Amino acid sequence: MISNLPFTALRAFEAVVRLQGFARAAEELAVTQSAVSQQVKTLEEWLGRRLVDRKPGRTQPTEDGRRLAAAVAENFGNIASVCQEIRDANQPNLTIVLSALPGFAYIWLIPRLINFNLRHPQYEVSIVTSQLPPNFAADETDVSIRYGSGTYPGLHVETLMHERLFPVCSPELLQKTPLNSIDDLANHTLLVDDIGQSDGPPPTWEYWAREMGHSLPQPARSMQFGQSNMVVQAAVRGFGVALGREPLVIDELEAGRLVRPFPELATSHYSYSIVCPKAAVDSERISAIRSWLHDEVREQASITDASLSRPPAGHSSNRENSCDSPKQIRK
Repeated sequence: MISNLPFTALRAFEAVVRLQGFARAAEELAVTQSAVSQQVKTLEEWLGRRLVDRKPGRTQPTEDGRRLAAAVAENFGNIASVCQEIRDANQPNLTIVLSALPGFAYIWLIPRLINFNLRHPQYEVSIVTSQLPPNFAADETDVSIRYGSGTYPGLHVETLMHERLFPVCSPELLQKTPLNSIDDLANHTLLVDDIGQSDGPPPTWEYWAREMGHSLPQPARSMQFGQSNMVVQAAVRGFGVALGREPLVIDELEAGRLVRPFPELATSHYSYSIVCPKAAVDSERISAIRSWLHDEVREQASITDASLSRPPAGHSSNRENSCDSPKQIRK
């Protein structure tokens, strides 16, 4: 049967499921959308089963489609890893291509990369930024750090770190317009991060307020940004109040460029995951960077705990409002 497998159609189908649509799959494969649609249709006719439910604005796989897409992603990824190992046997590959979301790469990853270089000077790390799901069979990426629910069928996935959520702003902004309660957010500009994920409850302002047991007040205005690093910089520059995602704001809190007006901490349903092909997880290159990433997270944890244990800016034990007693929402 293997000689009759429609490999081109399988690759197109896997891209449609991973990217959740025909248009994005066509862009990745550098073909027309109609060509991708025809490939999926051909595969469905060959199998005699419907593999995707075509809905306006989004394409979802059927149960059979999910199983098949996971198998294709895993095995194509393993093939790519074995090919890389064969190439490395002739000339060892000392380059590691690491993919991450733009905001995370800029704020958290790149400033810490010198530590990896000091530990492993034999390796050269190349950082690429992408908001698309990982596709190790089609690109040159070795390992990826992704943000979401941690579901990546057919791939090796390990949690790098979780995150807590809390509002942050510049000290100067807090002096101009106080934040004594959640209701006072109505007097401020809320800085909004367009998470762009749909595989779980995203860490939005509404989510944070709901976890605090409050309704989010209508803000004076809001500003939306497409990348998390832009949200953090806007908060530092005093443009408004941002919903701080722990790993992305802890350095600014430590430096005093941001402050935390409320004591409450909510736990996000999203986390950061290390993702790579299963066949590559124990390779020397991937093991080196996985170990380093976990060490960086452990080192950050002690700094984070110390920073978040300090009283929030302007917080007083006799304040009579909805933010009187610190609490942390845990799932």
